[in-house]
Amino acid sequence: MYRFVTSEQRSELMRKIRSNNTKPELLLRSKLWGQGLRFSRKTSKLPGKPDIVLEKPRVAIFIDGEFWHGYKWREKKKKIKANRRYWVPKIERNILRDKRNSQKLRKSGWKVIRFWEHQITKDLLKCIKKIKELKKSPLK
Repeated sequence: MYRFVTSEQRSELMRKIRSNNTKPELLLRSKLWGQGLRFSRKTSKLPGKPDIVLEKPRVAIFIDGEFWHGYKWREKKKKIKANRRYWVPKIERNILRDKRNSQKLRKSGWKVIRFWEHQITKDLLKCIKKIKELKKSPLK
């Protein structure tokens, strides 16, 4: 694990982290497009601003970063040492916000799928398959 010497180094690294057009997002979009699936990106009119939106079948796709959205949060929460009073509440708010936005979308007739970044980078074809299955499935 990388150790920061100064908080300025940490701040500089955090500033470089992107919220859109991440590598996993570009990878998934490219593969979807190559398979003939047409979509919109970052539709701000929908709750949570899904990363990818399939309009006709009403599918909202989110690509969540492990740190920001709390992957394996119970384990990771204990490991946060630096600035815990900031990061723990921030990530917990993100988790809660994600749940609320998914519920809002489902209530308004959307199918929602969330991928962790590592799912896309490790098994892209499985993610594509899930999207295609969800696209075909009736609303629950």
